[in-house]
Amino acid sequence: MHGRPRTAPKPEDSADSAAKAEKLRSLQSQFLSNHHNKIYTKEALEVNAKLLEINPEHYTAWNYRKLTVEHRLSESEPDPDSVKSILREELRVVESALKQNYKSYGAWHHRKWVLNKGHSSIDHEMGLLDRFQKVDPRNFHAWNYRRFVAALMNRSEVDELQYTTDMINTNFSNYSAWHNRSILLSNLLKTKVEGFFPKEKVLNEEYELVHQALFTDPDDQSGWFYHLWLLDQTVKADAPVLISSWPAHDSNLILSGDRCLDDCYLSAFNTFHSDSGKIPLILYFNQAVEGVNSSTISVESVFNTKGELSWKPLSTNNSETAQVWVTHLNYPEEKLHSSEAYPVEVRVGHSQGIISSSGFRYNQPSRFAFKVFVRSVEKDPAVHDGEMISWGDENFLLYEAPPQESNPLVSLDQLNIKDYHEQTSSMWRAETIANEIALFRELLSVISCKIGKLTLARLLVAHDTLLSPCAKKMVHSEEVIKLYSDLMKLDPPHFQYYKDEYSLVLLQQLTFSRESLLRYCFRHRDGASSFISNSICLRLNNLSLSRMGSIERLLWVQMLDLSHNELQSIEGLEAMQLLSCLNLSDNKLSSFTALGPLILLKSLKALDVSRNEIGLHSIDTTRYLCSSPLSHTEEIDWNRDEIVTGDVNLRNYWEAFLIFRGLHLTQLDIVGNAIADEKFKSFLVKIVPTLKWLDGGELH
Repeated sequence: MHGRPRTAPKPEDSADSAAKAEKLRSLQSQFLSNHHNKIYTKEALEVNAKLLEINPEHYTAWNYRKLTVEHRLSESEPDPDSVKSILREELRVVESALKQNYKSYGAWHHRKWVLNKGHSSIDHEMGLLDRFQKVDPRNFHAWNYRRFVAALMNRSEVDELQYTTDMINTNFSNYSAWHNRSILLSNLLKTKVEGFFPKEKVLNEEYELVHQALFTDPDDQSGWFYHLWLLDQTVKADAPVLISSWPAHDSNLILSGDRCLDDCYLSAFNTFHSDSGKIPLILYFNQAVEGVNSSTISVESVFNTKGELSWKPLSTNNSETAQVWVTHLNYPEEKLHSSEAYPVEVRVGHSQGIISSSGFRYNQPSRFAFKVFVRSVEKDPAVHDGEMISWGDENFLLYEAPPQESNPLVSLDQLNIKDYHEQTSSMWRAETIANEIALFRELLSVISCKIGKLTLARLLVAHDTLLSPCAKKMVHSEEVIKLYSDLMKLDPPHFQYYKDEYSLVLLQQLTFSRESLLRYCFRHRDGASSFISNSICLRLNNLSLSRMGSIERLLWVQMLDLSHNELQSIEGLEAMQLLSCLNLSDNKLSSFTALGPLILLKSLKALDVSRNEIGLHSIDTTRYLCSSPLSHTEEIDWNRDEIVTGDVNLRNYWEAFLIFRGLHLTQLDIVGNAIADEKFKSFLVKIVPTLKWLDGGELH
C-alpha cells in the first residue's frame, strides 16, 4: 500500500504461522458453536475476544458481539454503571484488535456502533486517534473515524481544517489529509462560514498550498488529486444553470404533420415531423436537478390548453434527479393555420423549487422563446412508411444551405443559454486557470510527468470551456488532443480513461461552431420514409469515439450515424429526444445494458446495432461501467415466467425485452452479434410488432 514494499516471510516464521493457524481454527470452531446456539455468556465473549485479537477482520465475530451486547442490555433494566461497563469492555476489545490491524473495517465500524449507543465518554477518542495516526498518518480509517468523533464532539470544522494543515505541512504525501481537507472546505464554503467567503479568496490560498506540494515532489500523487478537486471547485458553478434547450431560444420551429411533396422551402434544421401531435420540450442543465414541474417552469402557448404539463426526468436509473428534463406540448393540427406563427415562451426558475443534487438552488431565472409554424400538406400516395433506410456512404450528400436559407444553423449558435451574472467571478475563474496553465507549462518544461500532462490537459479544457460563450473556436483543442494521445502511449494501464477524455474533447471541437459541425451534416438521398424527410443526418462515424459527449449541442438531431467507432456505451443519448434514426453498427457494445438509454427514446424508428459484441461475453461488465435501468432497477413490471409465445422464454432474453418492448421500431439491424441467431430474431419479431425490416429483409 502507498508504495511500501511487502517483505517476504522468513523460513523460521513458518512454525509460528502454523501454530497461529491451529489456534485460530480452534477459537473459530468454539465461536461458531456459541453463535449457532445463541450462547452469550461471559466465557463465550472471552473466546470471541481472543479470536478477534488474532483476526480482527472476522465480520461475523463483530456482529456476534453486537448481538451479545443487545442481549445483555435487554435482559433486565441494568443500572447506568453496568451499561457503561459493558460498553467499555467493547471499546477495549476494539482497541486490542486495532493494535493487531489498525486498518480493520470491522473494528472501526464496531467502535462507531458502541459510541452511537451514547453511554461512552468520547474524551479518550482523540488521544487514541493521535496514537494511530502517528503510526500511519495516511490511514483513511482513522481519518474517517476522526470526522465521526469530531461531529460527536461538535468540534469546529475550522479547527479540524487547521489539523489537516498541520498534518500536510508535516508530510505532503498524506492523501487522507488532503481528502479530509476537501470535505471540510466543501462544507465551509457551502455554508459561507466567516473567513471562508468569498470563495475566490479561499481557493487562491488553497492553490498556493498545493503548489508547494506539487513542486516539492511532483511524483507524489496526493497533491495532484487535491489540485483536481480545486480545479473542479474553480470551474464548476455551485448553483445549477440552464445551458441548453430544444427548441432553442429565438428559433422558428416548423411542424410537419406529414411528409412534404415539395420540401425544399423548409429548414432542415428547424423542421420536426410528428405523427403523435406532440412537440417535445427539452431542458438541459449543467448538473442534475430535481423539482422541475409546472410550479417552477411556466410555459405560455396555445398548445398546453389541457392544463399543467407533466415534466419527466431523463434518467436511466429511474431517479427523480436528472440533468435533462422533458415534457410534451400537444398541438391540435386541425385548429392551426399554416400562415400563422404561434409563439411559445418558457420561464425557468421564477418560482423556487429547482435544487441540484448537491443541495444548491436554481437562483438565476431564465427565459427562452420560439415560434411554431405548421405545414400541413397532403400525403404523397406513392410513398409509404415501409421504405428501408440504407446507411451506406453512397446514400448521403453533404448538406448545403439553400439560397433562401440565409443561416440554416442559426439555432445552433443559440443552443447555450448564456449566463451574464457573476461577471467578476467568471473573470477570476479565467484568470486563475490561465495562471495555472502557465505554471504547469513551466513545470513540464523541466520534468516529464504523466499526471502533470493530464492536469495540463484538464486545465486547457477548462479554460476553453470558460471562454466558449465569447470565443469563435476551441483555442486549445489540438494541444489537448495531442496530450491525451501521448498519455495513451505513456500510460497503457489507463488507456481507456485517456481515450474517453480524448473523445469528449474531439466532440467539443467538432460541435463548437456551426462551421465545424456543418462538415458532418448530410442529407439522405432518399427521403421517402416519413421519419427522415427534411431531417439532416449528423455523421460522426469513423472518428474512433469511445464515449459520447457535447449532447447539449445535439438536441436538434433526428438522424445520427455513430458507426465504426469504439463506443462501449451510449450514455447521454437519452437526452436526444428527437432521434428517429440511429446507427450504432461496428462499435464495441458488449451487452444490452450498454443500450439502456434507448428505452427513453420514444421517437426512434430505425436502429442499427449490427457487428457489435452483444452476447459475446458471458459476464456483462458494462453493468458496472455505465448507468442503466438494467443494472439499477429491481422493480420490473413484468412476470419473469412470462412466455412470449411458443418456446421463447423471457428469461433467456430479459435484457433485450426490457430494451425493445417499449420501442416502436420499424427497422432493426442486429446481424453480426453473437446473440443474433434465428431464435433471437424470432423473439424480436414477437416483442416488436411494429418491425417491418429486420437485418435488411422485409418481414411479412
